[in-house]
Amino acid sequence: MLELSRIRAGVWEGIIAAPKAPEIELVHLERVLPGLEIGGGEGTWQVSVPIPAAILSDGVQTILIRDVVAGETIGRVSIVAGQPLDDDLRAEIDLLRAELDLLKRAFRRHCVETLG
Repeated sequence: MLELSRIRAGVWEGIIAAPKAPEIELVHLERVLPGLEIGGGEGTWQVSVPIPAAILSDGVQTILIRDVVAGETIGRVSIVAGQPLDDDLRAEIDLLRAELDLLKRAFRRHCVETLG
């Protein structure tokens, strides 16, 4: 589905192949980034979101690209700032934490729906 992902001039840009306009969101620390724009059509959609300066800080920041309908992560963007990292282990740990948080929320929602 996600064919291209990049950051250009502070804006995340992506190209998504889908028969209709994709319903996606970009999430950083459980907050949806505002300003999503979707354009194009006929199977190829150009999407973009400005990256707020407030989320940039030392270390690794991971933005998850989520399909709202399917409730799954279709991509991710890791931004490394500050002192250079010796390897990508910290980025992987940050990604695992973000995905674990998503799984916990989905599991809790599932429990509430099946018990209630």
